[in-house]
Amino acid sequence: MIRNVTLNDAVIITEIYNYYIKNSIATFDEEPVEVVYFESKIKEVTKHFSWYVFEKDNEVLGYAYANSWNTRSAYYKTAEVSVYLKPNIVSRGIGTFLYEKLINELKEQNYHVVIGGISLPNEASVRLHEKFGFQKVAHFKEVGYKFNKWVDVGYWQLTLNNKSK
Repeated sequence: MIRNVTLNDAVIITEIYNYYIKNSIATFDEEPVEVVYFESKIKEVTKHFSWYVFEKDNEVLGYAYANSWNTRSAYYKTAEVSVYLKPNIVSRGIGTFLYEKLINELKEQNYHVVIGGISLPNEASVRLHEKFGFQKVAHFKEVGYKFNKWVDVGYWQLTLNNKSK
């Protein structure tokens, strides 16, 4: 089941995210974060955007949220999306369910563009974004350094509608 995030989810979200900090280039954070980090982030993000968790049998298996892509006022119809799943449940369609709900809501809210930033290589994330029609629009070479290697970052963009304002 997909539901709105609550502050009680901060503990499991922190565990999921810290896995990727320690074991992956999916995030450029290098030190594990504390629960208070996500408590604060949930409070801030949900003031303006949706944040969903996927729960099965009372266990949160993943989460996705939208946020401002850039804080300058002219970007107000552009959102950035993120999704993280428990590492043992990837490739089960949960990311698809979460993104489908999130992207549909952004469409209803008349957002114009959705952006996903992906550290590369990350075939699973690329496939997920392209499944929804995102197209690669940028590739920055060696902009991150993690696990003693340079990491590229790509940006994928989805245009939701052509309405002005």
